[in-house]
Amino acid sequence: MKKVQVTGKTVEEAVAAALEQLQTSKEQVEVKILEDSKKGFFGLGGKPAVVEVTVKADPVKTAIEYLQDVTSKMGVPVTISQRQENDHLVLDLTGEKIAILIGKRGQTLNALQLLTNMVANSDPEAKHVKIVLDAENYRTRRQESLERLAEHSAQKVFITKKSFALEPMPANERKVIHLALKENRDVETTSEGVEPFRKVVIRPKNTIKR
Repeated sequence: MKKVQVTGKTVEEAVAAALEQLQTSKEQVEVKILEDSKKGFFGLGGKPAVVEVTVKADPVKTAIEYLQDVTSKMGVPVTISQRQENDHLVLDLTGEKIAILIGKRGQTLNALQLLTNMVANSDPEAKHVKIVLDAENYRTRRQESLERLAEHSAQKVFITKKSFALEPMPANERKVIHLALKENRDVETTSEGVEPFRKVVIRPKNTIKR
């Protein structure tokens, strides 16, 4: 977090100097007055104002800067666009070698998403933001695949009458499985384990333990 301490004839002058130094606007900072200015007698003995100006943490900006840095180091530079979707922010990644960032079954993209959320929300004083990474519409294709997996697995559980655990998935993918089987009369789902190895378990309804 960028922070400067600046002295000026007045608080306003000191803040203006700090904003110029930080190359930002007043809306993006927090100002703490360390010492207010005091006028002396006949212009003598006065004291200048001292302020501490801190740039507010911007989790979205932090996330984008982190992604640009890490993808560049991976040799896969990307263009990033953003959109709000319900309770989360989606960062769309596009580039020539985007398949490298997706990885097998989205494992690389999911790992990058986990790290991005950790970096973006590292400041406890900043507003928490939930970020989902997408790459050239991969999430939509993955959702369709997960819905087919959910139905196929539910049929298997119904026939065998045995519980079935899917591979570990991030929260947004587990949610797809839960929603796909929410109205299913034969099975129920639960999430078990600890992140990042938490997974969905599908069970016949009559064997669910409460």
